[in-house]
Amino acid sequence: MLGIFTNFPLVAAFVGIGFAQFIKVPIHLIVTREFAPGLIFGTGSMPSSHSAAVCALTTSVGLVEGVTSVYFAISIVFSVIIMFDATGIRREAGEHAVILNHLVQDFQTFIDEAQDWPTKERYEKIAELKTLLGHKPIEVFVGAITGIAIAFTLYPFYS
Repeated sequence: MLGIFTNFPLVAAFVGIGFAQFIKVPIHLIVTREFAPGLIFGTGSMPSSHSAAVCALTTSVGLVEGVTSVYFAISIVFSVIIMFDATGIRREAGEHAVILNHLVQDFQTFIDEAQDWPTKERYEKIAELKTLLGHKPIEVFVGAITGIAIAFTLYPFYS
């Protein structure tokens, strides 16, 4: 079981995820002056942990197996798909969630004015959709650079 810790690409990918998730809190604090520790466990924000993970994985596979290996090719394709999804589909879903949340708030205002709901708490009436799902291209880029840097940093310990 402890042999899993000798798998450099796996360790690099998980360190990439952990580092990217952790660093989101101080980056957010510096940029917005708002302390948001929940970002460690959330999606979206700077940097992309998906990008950090797949780039750390791909870079470490390239270092271990060589950039001409089938494993590296598979990892590159996997990484591109993940990063494209992070900036495309997931980001678009987050933007749709913002609009839907506004519609729910507008509808709630209408309901509040139309009838009284004395027996229900406000949290029972409104369920907001998660809006921070995807990443801006810069967040994916920084995540990718983070992952590559992590793989190169950890490589000497595994070679």
